[in-house]
Amino acid sequence: MIIDEIREELFRLQDTGYRDFQGKLTPTVDPKTCIGVRTPELRKMAKQVVRRDDVAVFLRDLPHRYFDENQLHAFIVSEMRDFAACLDELERFLPYVDNWATCDQMSPKVFTKHRKELLEPIRRWIASDQTYTLRFGVGMLMEHYLDDDFDPAYPKMVAEVQSEEYYVRMMVAWYFATALAKRLEDALPYLKERRLEPWTHNKAIQKAVESRRISPEQKDYLRKLKVKGNTQ
Repeated sequence: MIIDEIREELFRLQDTGYRDFQGKLTPTVDPKTCIGVRTPELRKMAKQVVRRDDVAVFLRDLPHRYFDENQLHAFIVSEMRDFAACLDELERFLPYVDNWATCDQMSPKVFTKHRKELLEPIRRWIASDQTYTLRFGVGMLMEHYLDDDFDPAYPKMVAEVQSEEYYVRMMVAWYFATALAKRLEDALPYLKERRLEPWTHNKAIQKAVESRRISPEQKDYLRKLKVKGNTQ
């Protein structure tokens, strides 16, 4: 059975040192569910599993028992070449995503060819009350719509996100830091006019200042826009 075969292979690839390291980076994940398979091995495995006729059996076996199975699931979805099928599997999986790593490492390649069709589900994800579904939606806007397919409506969508969840606020900050690097004139008003809540505002500036894509002069200006006082 594919599920047993996958687990056997995951444990064969186990690196206990990496397992302990990974556990510290993903505090929302129960350490007992971590096997400890490195990302390159998971990606390689996903390329093989996605071609199997019985891959759907694994993809429908939700929730998975192990964190590494979630990671593998994310990479399998990312390898799917049919947009509609990929979207269906993604929609089915998102409610079970419980950590930033699985969320952020899931990046379907097929999305680059279907950006117009992707906007509707992105709007739905951003309206979700589930932390990692919302985070994923913002991440997709950041990945696919800050270059040629940019529209001023998109940063507005992100700025209007309301959440107290750390991993959502951090993704919003990451979005605006990236927008400052790619679309400075479009992103800057959100900081100058303080249209983000203070913590996210300052975190976006911090991440932008750490970027190599922003000039020293721009970094100096951004530092002056930081909000002082308690921004917790």
